[in-house]
Amino acid sequence: MISSLRGRVLAAAGSSLVIDVGGVGFQVNTTPALVLASREGHELAVHTSLIVREDSLTIFGFATRDELEVFELLIGVTGVGPKSALGVLSSLSPEQVAEAVHREDDAVFRKVSGIGPKTAKLITVSLAGKLAPPAARSTATPIASGGVADSVLAALTGLGWTERVAAEALDETLAGASEVESASVPTMLRLTLARLGPAQQGGRGR
Repeated sequence: MISSLRGRVLAAAGSSLVIDVGGVGFQVNTTPALVLASREGHELAVHTSLIVREDSLTIFGFATRDELEVFELLIGVTGVGPKSALGVLSSLSPEQVAEAVHREDDAVFRKVSGIGPKTAKLITVSLAGKLAPPAARSTATPIASGGVADSVLAALTGLGWTERVAAEALDETLAGASEVESASVPTMLRLTLARLGPAQQGGRGR
C-alpha cells in the first residue's frame, strides 16, 4: 500500500499531479485546490490511497490526513466510487462533510457532480457516527482556522512555506476576503499565493 509520497512536482494540471519520487513519476489524482497550490519543480508531500482494480492501479492524494480519512470513508459507501469521493472533497472540506453528516443534511452532497439523491442520503446514513462532530470554535481562535483555512495552510506548508509565514499571509487574505471567497479553498489558495508573491519565495523556510 502506498500511504504517502514526497517528491518533486513534474506536472500539475487539471485534477492530477505527477510527482517524481526517486526517479519514478507517480500520477496522483487530487483536488483542484491542491493542483492550484502546487508548483512544478517544487517538493510536495501528499497522503495517498492506492485503488486497485483488475485493469488499473490508481493513486489519489491529499494535502491532509483528514482529507484522506474522509475519502476512504466515502469510498466505503455504496454507490460512491473514488472519482465521486474526490468530487466531494473538491467541493467540501473534511469539516464541512462532518457537519453535513452530523446535521443529516444530504442536500449538501446532492450539489456535488455525480452524487444523486439516493447516494447523498446513503452518505449521511453510512457516515453517521464515523466522523467527529465539528467542535465549537472559540472566539479566541485565530482567523486562519477551520476546514478551508486548514486545507490552504496544509497546501502552503507542503510547498515549503513556513507555517508562520503561511498563516500570516492567510490571515491577511481572509481579513480582506468576502464571505463567498473565504468559503472556497481554491479561491483562498489563489489569493494567498498572490499575496505571498514570487518576491517572497526566496525567503521561505522549511
